[in-house]
Amino acid sequence: MNNDFIENNEINEDGDLYEHYRIVVDKGQSLLRIDKFLMDRIPNATRNKVQQGIEAESVKVNDKVVKSSYKIKPLDVITVSLPEPPRDTEVIPENIPLDIVYEDDEVLVINKPAGMVVHPAYQNWTGTLVNALAYHFQNLPTTQNGEGRPGLVHRIDKDTSGLMVVAKTELAMAHLARQFYDHSIERTYYAMVWGEMNPPQGIVNVNLGRSPKDRRVVAAFPEGDIGRHAITHYKTLKALRYISLVQCNLETGRTHQIRAHMQYLGHPLFNDETYGGDRILKGTTFTKYRQFVENCFKLLPRQALHAKSLGFQHPKTRQWMQFDSELPEDFSSVLEKWEKYVNTQD
Repeated sequence: MNNDFIENNEINEDGDLYEHYRIVVDKGQSLLRIDKFLMDRIPNATRNKVQQGIEAESVKVNDKVVKSSYKIKPLDVITVSLPEPPRDTEVIPENIPLDIVYEDDEVLVINKPAGMVVHPAYQNWTGTLVNALAYHFQNLPTTQNGEGRPGLVHRIDKDTSGLMVVAKTELAMAHLARQFYDHSIERTYYAMVWGEMNPPQGIVNVNLGRSPKDRRVVAAFPEGDIGRHAITHYKTLKALRYISLVQCNLETGRTHQIRAHMQYLGHPLFNDETYGGDRILKGTTFTKYRQFVENCFKLLPRQALHAKSLGFQHPKTRQWMQFDSELPEDFSSVLEKWEKYVNTQD
């Protein structure tokens, strides 16, 4: 059921705790344990963290301390209070170098390195792309809901490298956002996946949504009754027996779309810890092979995914803009190692 979810920056009357969340339970809500309820309502919350908060008396229902087994009822008022004040949406400018591929008065195209978070969020308040943009470019437009994400019309995962476009004006923001909405943006990713694709080329048209078991993971829902519509076009570029280099083109842009779709097909991305690609899924159990794979994991300590090319209509000139990028060194060196390994096995 929908709930009235309010973030509150006011300090409590006792002066010791800050109220972070106030949730008024919907009239039609069925009885449900409070730890399960809050796990779904608070971003990045695990059941264990919620239970610890309840045990520490940080969670109250109708101004009273409860246990994790408490079952919420319609119109209950749940508050979550913590010792530190909530973070606001102010972005702190930071002098972080940017790899600028193209720039004019309307748009900026950058090559994001792996390891850089795109915008500030839980556990990543500094060192992000947005912090860098705030330093290098003043007065970038923000999203309509004003969430402190200047210039951003899309994002890529922290450990994914590659091309991103940033809007420098309100016109560019609106025009690019419309292109993403209409799926007219061209986005090509290179992914290294476990095994060989069968068929080598195809389309994945499977809904994606947050996993009910772990909110940090995106799960596939082939029945189509849960999640959001998601389409990925894939084509094998190199089949190397144990792994493959695959080109993926996004028709939609869901969170973790390529990573979740490849896992659904049984071919997780190489060294993708979240989706099971950080262990040996193809090949022998011989010590020499295991050492080779572990060495590759060390050289590429992230999921093997790179936003290779990006194409869009320029917001002002209406000309088609097309950009391409090289595979980063960690990705290309591991791919080269696999090619040499397979050739020596023949």
